[in-house]
Amino acid sequence: MPPALLFLIVFIEGFCSLGAEVIALRQIIPHQGSSIVVTAPTIGFFLLALALGYHAGAQVATDYLKVVARNFLLAACLIGGGLSGVAVDLIFTLLQPALLAYLIFVAGVVCPAAWLLGQTVPILSNLLQHQRVGEASGRALFYSTLGSFLGSLVLSLVVMQWLGVSAAVALCALLLLTGFLVLRGGARSALAAALAGALLTGTANLWLRPEIETAYASYLVKPVAYADALNGRAFINNSSVASLIDDADPPQYARYIRHIRSILLEELGLRERQILVLGAGGFTLSHREPLNHYTYVDIDPAVRAIAEKHFLREKARGDFIADDARRFVARSEQRFAAVVVDVYSSHVAIPGHLVTREFWLATRRVIEPDGLLIANLILDSALATPYSRNLLATIEQAYGRCAVEVLQKKQALANVVVTCRNGQPAAAAQVFIDELNTADLDLARSR
Repeated sequence: MPPALLFLIVFIEGFCSLGAEVIALRQIIPHQGSSIVVTAPTIGFFLLALALGYHAGAQVATDYLKVVARNFLLAACLIGGGLSGVAVDLIFTLLQPALLAYLIFVAGVVCPAAWLLGQTVPILSNLLQHQRVGEASGRALFYSTLGSFLGSLVLSLVVMQWLGVSAAVALCALLLLTGFLVLRGGARSALAAALAGALLTGTANLWLRPEIETAYASYLVKPVAYADALNGRAFINNSSVASLIDDADPPQYARYIRHIRSILLEELGLRERQILVLGAGGFTLSHREPLNHYTYVDIDPAVRAIAEKHFLREKARGDFIADDARRFVARSEQRFAAVVVDVYSSHVAIPGHLVTREFWLATRRVIEPDGLLIANLILDSALATPYSRNLLATIEQAYGRCAVEVLQKKQALANVVVTCRNGQPAAAAQVFIDELNTADLDLARSR
């Protein structure tokens, strides 16, 4: 085989191996979130499998093209089928707990694909007979790494953004099948195997899954029944219900949306004020609400068009800015009467950089001096877990004492609405004890 074709095969390996890693990280977001405790082990397992693949490839002594062709075919099926949205959803739906599903997904799909593709460079280096060993391996690694570089950029910034995640999965699988055909020289059996792999990829990614996919999330609108709803429908974001709406007049929204609207419109009586919403959801907070002006900030630039067409079925009220919530509050010069924080990448996962003290302090700079922060959190209803206690403590360190309302007290997980004033944080509290009880004095000073 000419060296140019060998380097093309190596380039495809690099493109698709890192592409598989990028796609895997994206596909587990709806089920596991995007926190460092998920992404770091996934990357680590992928690199370990890749290293084991290098070692296995170094042991191959014969049938170099045949072995690489077989590996490409198997990797194409693993990526085209195993990394498809429908397969990932099935794994995390059928296998519980979620940690078991994650381990099965990594061990059964991600690592085998990395192991198979990792063998490519050491095997094909044997065929570069007219070059020094260092030159052959160096050039092979160059084209492999170049493929990885372009794969990460093209898939994440172009294919996922414009065509969706399923298209990225299909592209990787089809590139590997193309490499398989090049290695097998167009034999009839190879054409049949490639066609079977293409059918598997097409079926899993273009037919079975009904969601609308972007680089950031998978969206689905489906009918749902809930209290007093007329033809209710749910806006599903990364496999979790983000918003509810129906055809009643007035519409029935999710309970936490009704609660927040009541705070803004009835308790605070806001009129003709600026309200910032971090995390767009289904844009129901401002739905048919003409009394104030809303600005939505969401990381996904496609979410407004999707919500308007498939969920609201009308134009969303307010402005929309496609940006990261933390970056927006750190840079914006605008001030708002209220900031509503509702930022979830999956049912219980807030992106890690949006829970820290630094983020909550940054939200204060965009709130008017007498303004309000309202955060919708999904926590255990007893507020007893370390995550619940620490998150609430973090918010109160930035704002001082806040009101905490658990909306579904009988459920294991509940919407918890936290309301904080943007005033001067109160002084440190003291505990009343029998020996030194200052309750009466404090009460007098508080009047």
